[in-house]
Amino acid sequence: MGGIFDAVLAFMDKGGDVLWLIAILVFVMWTLIFERLWYFTFTWRKEVFEVIKTWEARSERKSWNAKQVRMRLLSQSREAINANLPVITTLVALCPLLGLLGTVTGMIEVFNVMAVTGGGDAKSMAGGVERSTIPTMAGMVAALSGLFANTYISRMAAREQEYLQDNLTSDH
Repeated sequence: MGGIFDAVLAFMDKGGDVLWLIAILVFVMWTLIFERLWYFTFTWRKEVFEVIKTWEARSERKSWNAKQVRMRLLSQSREAINANLPVITTLVALCPLLGLLGTVTGMIEVFNVMAVTGGGDAKSMAGGVERSTIPTMAGMVAALSGLFANTYISRMAAREQEYLQDNLTSDH
């Protein structure tokens, strides 16, 4: 187990400080993604049942007041369904930007080595190039994984919202 931990630390060291920022961002992003998956898997069905039960308990469902109650129920449910989705979207967009920040900081290191050594020492510049490419790769991989998960959850949220809207009928 220590070998894996040491390998991860060596990788993180090669990527520089920006790689740690990307790791924290990915941790927060995936925590929110798993929270939404947990919500839809375990909590949402109970909430749908309660909303439909509240709507069906009304004696009438055709008046203006009933339509306002329906709109309120749908609005509250929409708010619960879409919780954290804008934050996840923002975190997905930040991943490649932090990767580019890593690129810039790595290239600054390359230019610094070129200034100190006179520009001809390829071995010295390799560390900066490595430090610039690893965060870029990590930011892109993180963004892609978050993008697929965010798309899946957004579609799930839209589907569930439509399901609830279809079940709050006023025709009976």
